[in-house]
Amino acid sequence: MTTLSTALLAIIVIGVLRAGTAGATRDALRQPVATLARTVSLSENGRLRLTSKKGFTLNERGSASGSISGSIYIHLHLVSNSKVTAEVNIYPRGGSLTGNGSASYRVAGGYAAFTGTLSITRGTGKYARARASGLRFIGTIQRRDDSVVTLLSGRLSY
Repeated sequence: MTTLSTALLAIIVIGVLRAGTAGATRDALRQPVATLARTVSLSENGRLRLTSKKGFTLNERGSASGSISGSIYIHLHLVSNSKVTAEVNIYPRGGSLTGNGSASYRVAGGYAAFTGTLSITRGTGKYARARASGLRFIGTIQRRDDSVVTLLSGRLSY
């Protein structure tokens, strides 16, 4: 091997080694980075209309306004004359939130009122890691047309 060939080989080897190191550095920079969970103080007001009714279940649809506005769907299950359970889905911009709760229930004239708690158990999109428990869940059901007004409040992390 001539001196020129040896020099060229050395330059190629050094270039390959540098490219490999640069590639490893680029790969290290692409590793996932932990992000802090965002916590918001929820105060969602919902106004919903009955979409269907089956037995003791009211299916409601409407809009939520407040900290994370969007469409809201609630399935209220009247468990007894004093208890209601709920499945709630909220669709704010960029994702969705799903939760379950239970509340005490009482009839007062043309209205029925409920007071209880709700937990957010999952989310999608930017709310994929959403979790909350012990959220305040209150509302009224107008008995004439089964429309619902509700308030959901507490701290949500996502």
